Amino acid sequence: MGDKVYFVKITTQADEQLQAIVKYITSDLKAPKAALRLLDEIENATSSLSEFPHRVALTEEEPWRSLGIHKMPVKNFLVYFWIDEENSKVQVTAVIYGKCDQINQLSQMNME
Repeated sequence: MGDKVYFVKITTQADEQLQAIVKYITSDLKAPKAALRLLDEIENATSSLSEFPHRVALTEEEPWRSLGIHKMPVKNFLVYFWIDEENSKVQVTAVIYGKCDQINQLSQMNME
């Protein structure tokens, strides 16, 4: 009963965004410890999606909402993902700074 476990996959694009965020915090903000803490938190949050990913609400923005894209806030960032029920997979497709123009960022998002 609802004990399904999902495989969480981080797309190349989301991984690159994450690396860029860590690099920015480390080198531009000179806060390597904060960068590692954030990376840990995002990694913990994304791996927690292996259980009950549906607990996270769909994003409000269209057309992504209709495409089944969920939005999970982690600190000042938003983690976007969709659930591939057929293959019991969660695809994390974007990690975006919360104060960015989300529509603009989402329009550049790859689904795979």
